[in-house]
Amino acid sequence: MRQFIKRALQKLDKLTAEQMQDIFLSAAGEIERLETVLDSLSVGILVCDADHKLVMVNKYALRIFSINSYEQEPVWNLIAEETLAAFLEKTLESGDKVDEWEFQLSGNMRLYSLSLWPLVKNRQVSGSLIHIADITERRSREARMRRMENLASLTTLAAGVAHEIKNPLASISIHVQLMKKALGGGKAGAIDRYLEVVNEEIERLNQIVVDFLFAVRPMDLEMRRGSINILIEELLEFLSFELNEAKIECRLELAENLPRIDFDARYMKPALINLIKNAIAAMPFGGDLIIKTETQDGEIRISVADTGLGIDEENIPKIFEPYFTTKETGSGLGLTLVFKIVREHQGEINVRSKAGEGAVFSISLPIPQSERLLIGAPE
Repeated sequence: MRQFIKRALQKLDKLTAEQMQDIFLSAAGEIERLETVLDSLSVGILVCDADHKLVMVNKYALRIFSINSYEQEPVWNLIAEETLAAFLEKTLESGDKVDEWEFQLSGNMRLYSLSLWPLVKNRQVSGSLIHIADITERRSREARMRRMENLASLTTLAAGVAHEIKNPLASISIHVQLMKKALGGGKAGAIDRYLEVVNEEIERLNQIVVDFLFAVRPMDLEMRRGSINILIEELLEFLSFELNEAKIECRLELAENLPRIDFDARYMKPALINLIKNAIAAMPFGGDLIIKTETQDGEIRISVADTGLGIDEENIPKIFEPYFTTKETGSGLGLTLVFKIVREHQGEINVRSKAGEGAVFSISLPIPQSERLLIGAPE
């Protein structure tokens, strides 16, 4: 239809009044149909021209933003929410593309996402398209899925901890029997040795239970905004003696002006310490440890790289599983707990490694939306 109207307009001087009326009626019908489609959508659509003024908006967007009139006004002047208005002004004027920026409106418990794309015609930007969606239910479903995953992993953990507990219990039972025999045979001197083994096994049992409870209990995070660079520097100072003893040279490559993020230091510290100690264990003859921070795609990335023994390719998919370990000692829960802590912070953890070529563990954590606006400001 649009092509027909375009061709007809090119012959406008040859058309009769009746033909012109038909064209205008057809165009009006097309516009009305488009408006009906837009108003029927359960998402908000706002279209801006090259000067960022609203030229089209559907009923959903009008309702959630309480917009009454929008002629000759930049879109950010129509938004009462200051954070959202500031974000739109900065993003539209910079010409950036946005994919699912999350926000809430004052007095509204719903969670929304905003996506923004430039409108391109003849290889030139002629305006912007803003898409608003209510993602409250989606986030709720994702939370339920995480709870289901946690319940499934709990079954695996329970089976693993039962297996782990059996070994020290068997050892304790054997040494108790040996003590009875020693007492009956008058060998009181051997009892001290047996008691020492029993105490060691009891301590191992206790650690297994502590790690298990930590792994299955929900984390009561107390998120506070702070600098992950400062946390890393404090950890390196704490571990400096251990690194020197292991003949490991540590190099920090911390990004300047790194945005602050929300995290719970009580949990993030042991997660990073676990990665660093694993790196130390992977370099029994010394080596290099590189800890790096950077911003990438709206996230902060922390990488811990070593020049150690590396990880066999077939073991990489298993390293975050409960009770999987290649060490002679250890509960096999260390990386499982790191994985749990990172996921509770809405982050991701990945590993790249080859046997004999070291390993790189990378943690990605989300940057709060308010901090994204301040990227480039001093820490």
